[in-house]
Amino acid sequence: MGESLEDIYQEYIIELYKNPLNFGEIKDADHKAEVYNAACGDRIILFLKVKNKTIEEAKFTGQGCAISQASASLFTKYLKGKKLEDLSKIAKNDVLSLLKIDLSKNPTRMRCALLPLDALKKALKTTTL
Repeated sequence: MGESLEDIYQEYIIELYKNPLNFGEIKDADHKAEVYNAACGDRIILFLKVKNKTIEEAKFTGQGCAISQASASLFTKYLKGKKLEDLSKIAKNDVLSLLKIDLSKNPTRMRCALLPLDALKKALKTTTL
């Protein structure tokens, strides 16, 4: 018997937690925001570098559960190359689809998964220039 698709994606999330993509700071970021989930203690700081109204680089730092860290990892990858004008159209389902697991019956984990989207919304209101 093989592994179920859900098991494979759960392993993928654990792997991203252990070895996240785009983890680190952008010293000269154009946008930066920190968000904190008081319910579980997860924290994400999102850094965005913009060139020609396009996300050239996206990174994050922080700590938290596997879901929040994997979500931030996948989300920063997703953001690269996106136009600034399109960022406000990103919805929670766009973020959740990156994880490829169903969190609809787990509102606590849903909040963890959406932390990077909250950071993006906050970052777009803040500029470091």
